[in-house]
Amino acid sequence: MSKITIDRYDLALLDALQRKGNATNATLGEQIRLSASQISRRIQRLEEDGVIAGYVAMLAPSALGLGISAFAQVILERHSDTASEAFEQAVAAMPEVMDCFSVSGDADYMLRLVVPDLTAFSELMMKRLLRLPGVARIKTSIALQTVKQTHVLPLDHLTQPTRSSKRIRYAES
Repeated sequence: MSKITIDRYDLALLDALQRKGNATNATLGEQIRLSASQISRRIQRLEEDGVIAGYVAMLAPSALGLGISAFAQVILERHSDTASEAFEQAVAAMPEVMDCFSVSGDADYMLRLVVPDLTAFSELMMKRLLRLPGVARIKTSIALQTVKQTHVLPLDHLTQPTRSSKRIRYAES
């Protein structure tokens, strides 16, 4: 695995792209003080290095009738590769499951779910998730209010040499 070098221009570019991914290279260049062609080359390098994983449009769930967000802690009956793989494949195919993490602690998995209403939530739980092979228990919590939700990753740690990733090197430019 090769080491990725990121400088202050890359950091500024990544921050700007996280906040407005559809900005033109010219707009980004004005903001960061680089030419549009330099922005283009940097973006291409960051994509090739796997730093930029992709681009999406952030949709407003409530504007699309998805009014319920919930979290589910899933506990499996057995801990085996087969049970885990079967569960992971099943939840990967469910569009209501926005995120699925294998976690430490009391649960085996943590899911973030989005559904239109409580009826849809009940159906998802009772007729689909609880019926998955290997599921022993599910503990759920419905979000009452979104206090903070962001897709913007913190990048300040990259400028701290002692705390930065072993795969990423920050270079002053």
